[in-house]
Amino acid sequence: MKVLLVGSGGREHAIAWKLKQDDPDLTLVAAPGNPGIAELGACHPIAATDVEGLASLAAREDADLTVVGPEAPLAAGIVDAFRERGLTIFGPTAVAARIESSKRFAKELMLEARVPTGDATWHRDANAARRAARLLGAPVVIKASGLAAGKGVAVCATIEDADRAIDAMLHQRVHGAAGEEILVEEFLEGEELSLFALTDGTNYRVMLPAQDHKRLLDGDRGPNTGGMGAYAPVSIGTADVIQRTAAEIIEPVLAALSQHGAAFTGLLYCGLILTPSGPKVIEFNSRFGDPETQVVLPLLGSRLLELLAACASEGGLKGADELVFRPACAVTTVVAAPGYPDSPGVGAPIDLPGPSDDLLIFHAGTKRDGGGRLVTAGGRVVAVTAVADDFDEARERSRAGAEQVRFTGAQFRTDIGWREAARRAGAA
Repeated sequence: MKVLLVGSGGREHAIAWKLKQDDPDLTLVAAPGNPGIAELGACHPIAATDVEGLASLAAREDADLTVVGPEAPLAAGIVDAFRERGLTIFGPTAVAARIESSKRFAKELMLEARVPTGDATWHRDANAARRAARLLGAPVVIKASGLAAGKGVAVCATIEDADRAIDAMLHQRVHGAAGEEILVEEFLEGEELSLFALTDGTNYRVMLPAQDHKRLLDGDRGPNTGGMGAYAPVSIGTADVIQRTAAEIIEPVLAALSQHGAAFTGLLYCGLILTPSGPKVIEFNSRFGDPETQVVLPLLGSRLLELLAACASEGGLKGADELVFRPACAVTTVVAAPGYPDSPGVGAPIDLPGPSDDLLIFHAGTKRDGGGRLVTAGGRVVAVTAVADDFDEARERSRAGAEQVRFTGAQFRTDIGWREAARRAGAA
């Protein structure tokens, strides 16, 4: 079987790694890929947003399935274009992907479907947004409605902070077109949880809950990023939480999308907050999360390719087995470039630790220079994932592995999984 993988980040490298782990004979083609993916298959220099170029590549390579990693091509309609050409692809249509590409659409859909979430209003006028922030009171959340690479959210402790965030998005346009419209949203108190659901639009299979760390610095300080690390499993992601999320969130949202003529196929990412009254939605994404994928897939015992193919096929997931996960723990630490997330430096030579059975290095912002050297090429450079039977051991191995990733100005958090470690220590 031949698979075309669209994307170039750590998430895509983790997907590629899992597909080849399940079937070493699989022929993998990627666009544009990265140096880590290039060790698993052939990479082609076609941008993830070049829908026509990717469709031509899939047809030329006679790919049995195309798997889309990032959100931008989904929002651009890659699934629609591929289906028009009779090409099998995993992911939602552009209309269904609005659940991520338009936070306003997602919020309106949740309110219509009575899905638990925070109150919010949406604005293009800064004065109206400021009034809305004062009505909700601080703390308050300001979000860019469009796609902002995971950085379009400001959690504001004071009204003054909210005013600055509103001005930055609507006047300074720090997120470009993504911030032309913003949401002023209720701050929800609780701990966050990421839950993936593979779906054919009706049937679904829930994956292992994970928790990521959005802030740049230890102790959850500093600016929001695309994610500085993650771990799985999460002890607060109990069977009851998963069941409630399925019944109160996943099922009604899938039904609402279908009623709107936008049946969602692919991976529905539920960004949750566990409040005293139960799980509520912070956001939906229309694809695998990054860096959560780098801890969920190494624990997945089921064959990923069969699940992705089923979601993309006419038969769907009906009758598919429940997912099986290894009874182990995974922790990933993201090593980022200096200046990340605002202005990451690139072009620095990278030294990576040698391969081992208990440490996985997923490439994200890397490339080969003209001399063949591995150099930094983005904000999040690599994700270092450790898998172990013991959670503390997985944390230590991931942290130690991150320390062995060397390039000028490398930065990473040393406290990934700190909440889980505290819970486990308290229960001991």
